[in-house]
Amino acid sequence: MAGWVLLWFGASRPTAVTAQGNITWPEISLSLYVSGLNQAVHITHAGDGTGRLFIVERSGLIRIAKGGMLLGTPFLDIAGRVGDEDSEQGLLSVAFPPDYASQGVFYVYYTDNSGDTVVARYQVTSDPDVADPASEEIILTIEQPYGNHNGGQLAFGPNEGYLYIGTGDGGSAGDPQNNAQNPGSLLGKLLRIDVEPTQTISADHTVYLPIVFTGNGPTDVHGSYRIPSDNPYTQTSGYRGEIWALGLRNPWRFSFDRMTGDLYAGDVGQRSYEEVDYQSASSTGGENYGWRIMEGFHCYDAGSCDMTGLVLPVVEYDHSQGCSVTGGMVYRGGDYAGMQGVYFYADYCSGRIWGLKHDGATWQSTLLLNTSHRVASFGEDEAGNLYLSDYFNGDIYKIEEQP
Repeated sequence: MAGWVLLWFGASRPTAVTAQGNITWPEISLSLYVSGLNQAVHITHAGDGTGRLFIVERSGLIRIAKGGMLLGTPFLDIAGRVGDEDSEQGLLSVAFPPDYASQGVFYVYYTDNSGDTVVARYQVTSDPDVADPASEEIILTIEQPYGNHNGGQLAFGPNEGYLYIGTGDGGSAGDPQNNAQNPGSLLGKLLRIDVEPTQTISADHTVYLPIVFTGNGPTDVHGSYRIPSDNPYTQTSGYRGEIWALGLRNPWRFSFDRMTGDLYAGDVGQRSYEEVDYQSASSTGGENYGWRIMEGFHCYDAGSCDMTGLVLPVVEYDHSQGCSVTGGMVYRGGDYAGMQGVYFYADYCSGRIWGLKHDGATWQSTLLLNTSHRVASFGEDEAGNLYLSDYFNGDIYKIEEQP
């Protein structure tokens, strides 16, 4: 695997270096943007021109930051219906569809008081800074056999406007139910569904199933959504039509490059390796990222390690460098030229922040900053600036390039 990654470790703030492939890496620093949060696990924007940041707190609140100030009244408070007994449960993300500015409808991902995964739709009130908790419409419920590995990411695709959902393998250790490789289960997958039936759908994105009420395996589906006909397994016997990709252990955070449409996913490893997976915008779906056959580039179960058809990660690191990858985002803002096109990701345990970029021939990665932060999530504002959350201290930092 020589040549697929370059990792550099040193002082707390490494100076700019030129890696193999003539990539010049930026020197970065973190600037405190807002504080006073409680276990912030997700950061995003609504794409409505207001410049607001929406910050998800695990206990069941969504907070708004305007101009570096945290509003006192939550945007949404559903703490009473959110279960967070396990550290990987709770309200985990929020996603705003492309038509949010006109429709005022958004989506959240949380674990309920039974420990099951819920994707739900909510409506904003006449006050744009306050949503109506009574407007909940449950779109999808997935039964969780254990308390950990709940995934947690929602994101709308950059081109077609479908909702992508990252689910964990169901928990415990080593995926004992083999959910990630089970085509009849929604666990350990990246799902792709249509939750915005009022949007115009082009001829090549028609849907074949108007309403889904129940599912196969450890799954119970409520509400209504449609499955795009160009999902990869809609005509494959034994496969759930919602599946866009499979073989994931716990894709805690994934994101789309706003310029190219490429997808990056940080998939949390088991006992030895953390990984970042990649899917080109030209993909038609169906990638199998290998878990539990593989962990990173390595066989997890050497006795049955058939790598046929698997898509290996673009980068990994072992547990001497951390213990839990936090998938990040590609910088596409206009303020920092040296950060342009760099994918930023981190480790939750060690606080290390890396950059990842393709040099035209191979993927390169380097350590950009050592921190003491427990980086739970990255986020992006409307202008393309990047932020990260310090889970324990309740702070949101902006990533900046040094001169």
